[in-house]
Amino acid sequence: MFRDFEPIGDRPVYIQLKDYMKLIIIKGALQPHQKLPSTRELGVQMKLSRNTVISAYAELEEDGFIYAVRGKGNYVAAVSGGTATQACQIDWLDRINDHARLAEQLDLMKHGIRAQKGTISFTSIAPDETLFDIGNVKRAFKDRMSVEGDVLLNYGYAKGYKPLMDFLLRYMQHKGVDLKGNDILITNGFTEGLDIVLSALGKRSGRVLCENPTHYTAIKNFKLHGFQITGIPMEDDGISLTELERALSEQPYDCAYFVPSYHNPTGIVMSPKKRQELMSLMNQYGIPVIEDGFNEELRYTGSHVSPLMAGAGNGNSVIYLGSFSKVLFPGIRVGWILADAELIDYLESIKRARTIHTSTLDQSVLYQYLHNGNLEKYLKKARTEYKRKYELTMQCCKEHIPYAQLSGHGGLHLFVTFDIGFDTRELLELCSELGVIFTPGDIFFTDNRGSNTMRLGFSRVTDEDIIRGIKMIGDTARQLME
Repeated sequence: MFRDFEPIGDRPVYIQLKDYMKLIIIKGALQPHQKLPSTRELGVQMKLSRNTVISAYAELEEDGFIYAVRGKGNYVAAVSGGTATQACQIDWLDRINDHARLAEQLDLMKHGIRAQKGTISFTSIAPDETLFDIGNVKRAFKDRMSVEGDVLLNYGYAKGYKPLMDFLLRYMQHKGVDLKGNDILITNGFTEGLDIVLSALGKRSGRVLCENPTHYTAIKNFKLHGFQITGIPMEDDGISLTELERALSEQPYDCAYFVPSYHNPTGIVMSPKKRQELMSLMNQYGIPVIEDGFNEELRYTGSHVSPLMAGAGNGNSVIYLGSFSKVLFPGIRVGWILADAELIDYLESIKRARTIHTSTLDQSVLYQYLHNGNLEKYLKKARTEYKRKYELTMQCCKEHIPYAQLSGHGGLHLFVTFDIGFDTRELLELCSELGVIFTPGDIFFTDNRGSNTMRLGFSRVTDEDIIRGIKMIGDTARQLME
């Protein structure tokens, strides 16, 4: 006995020994009231220091797994073991509901492309972790913990951490948004924000409008919430207003979802003129607008374009979903909903019922990082690097890929459209055998179109792999066209 114990990693050995002995006691390998070896004996037997064994025994006694008899030694306590009752096998596939089945079917992490080791992957549009501002994040953590660490480690408020909420309200005001009548709710990133909003909206028609193509996560959530999706084609400067007006005149909609800046997946930035006309049209039909502030900060050229919510003036029809996930750190799951105060009141209650609150520690560290003025410095560095990669990727696409159309005004990806009839799924299959993968564009379309499109995410790909990978994709595409 005790011969199979092998300490691993840098976790304290006495804790590993304590956990090991707990397990063998629970399994019944050590019987109740059985005497344990002395600390010296066990240390010699297991090639551990006596102090390690003493610490482990003390922890086991504290947890009620052993007891000490003065002058005699340590004994195994009579703990409740893991003796099983008569086995019961549930057929969980028979118990799973349609919502869970649909979620599993739409789960790209399970059913999408898997990158093997060494593969050049253009599938991600997450930020490049080599740019992460680790030093200032550590400083922000220490600063905030020194001020109110005891508060941050306790329960927080469903609505959010007030210093961060106040900062984000000012942040949105500087984007041109009129805050009068609006309020904010902190969420676990964009996805939870969209899920909460869709949970709160009543289904009068059960239909939602969006751009076509659009963000796959949005499509997935619309389907999971039971909405029928009407996708409106994109033009070079954003959604087609002619097609949008036609759709609005034909049937009612419960809401619309738009990504006006660095649209996912096309990368298109909606023109200021079209934003104004879009909002006039939506106001005319009284349709609530969910605005996804995706990648607004990753502008490489041109002037700032205000969000749709800024064009709403003192109206309350726009629900803005914000997040720094693609700009700063996805690991800090913090996003926000800015909307009419009365709506936020209900969304707060849904949030509280589901997750109680977003991690106060995460919120406070983000707040301190932003408060210290680090966002502006980080964005300057990130924009410089991403712009360079963007221009390199654009140049490589123009040189090597026989596309019909190439779009992307900024952000972390480009969208490639081939001639009608070309199959990017077939291209992906051949490319993956060569060690390069991308995201086929059909997943972003609401109407089974897009089989001739693909998205290229370049943020986490090295220069060498961008050049080599795009050339491989282009050469393979030309072979398929022959």
